Amino acid sequence: MAAILEVSGLKKNYDTFSLQDVSFSIEEDCITGFIGINGAGKTTTIHSILNLVHRDAGTIKFRGKDISANEKQFKDKIGVVFDSGCFYDELSIKDMTAIISPSYSNWDNRIFQKYLERFSLRKEQTVGTLSKGMKVKYSLALALSHNAELLIMDEPTSGLDPLMREQFISILKEYLEPGGRAVFYSTHNTTDLDKSADMLIMINAGAIVFEEDKDTLLEKFRMVKGALKHLTPDIEALLLYCDKSKYGFEGITNKAETIKQYSTDLLFERTTIEEIMLAYVKEREQE
Repeated sequence: MAAILEVSGLKKNYDTFSLQDVSFSIEEDCITGFIGINGAGKTTTIHSILNLVHRDAGTIKFRGKDISANEKQFKDKIGVVFDSGCFYDELSIKDMTAIISPSYSNWDNRIFQKYLERFSLRKEQTVGTLSKGMKVKYSLALALSHNAELLIMDEPTSGLDPLMREQFISILKEYLEPGGRAVFYSTHNTTDLDKSADMLIMINAGAIVFEEDKDTLLEKFRMVKGALKHLTPDIEALLLYCDKSKYGFEGITNKAETIKQYSTDLLFERTTIEEIMLAYVKEREQE
């Protein structure tokens, strides 16, 4: 698969937070989940990619071309969805769309109307009367209506009910069907990624923790549980993070086969994306 977006050495410094040499790539025909707890650096990274904040260092390439020299062409080829719409509340959907749509060379009003109907949105509705979830739907309709090659979304399922989140996943898969497209979206709610993501990138405290195929990641890690008497120093050293209580211990590991050589009295269970993410966060807190 070819890389559609390449981020290299991205840095952004604030007084209390900084991105630290952030590098990753987004592949064609993939849904890539960008995960991390609140404040990990997801939004800062996305805003830096979109040049909504000035980055201190780093290069970003779209289809092999540095976007610094091709920003207009880059933004013409992407769709963007934020959890809070950047719209004028006093305008109707019709009037707001009339302002936005000319920015795109391949705007398709037929597709836009299809998504409005699918999301039960009416052109006459005033943006300010829309709920948070409805604004996300409107943002998604805009993003999908100009033949974008890459969707970049920041917490897009925030404010959506469970049914709409299921529809959202279906829409993303439909969007990828023609081929040569990609989806990159950030979230701290990993449940949707269990169902939709192909690749996962985790950021924590402004640094990339891992970039990996989702199925490979889930196959690699296991939850380990057992009585405290079986938690030897050798086993604990192989745990990414360990919770202990008077009833026993549990921890996350990517060394399950090695741990099994130390003890046959432990329970091994499949883990979730969220458990892996939190284990990395807790590991850093323990350092």
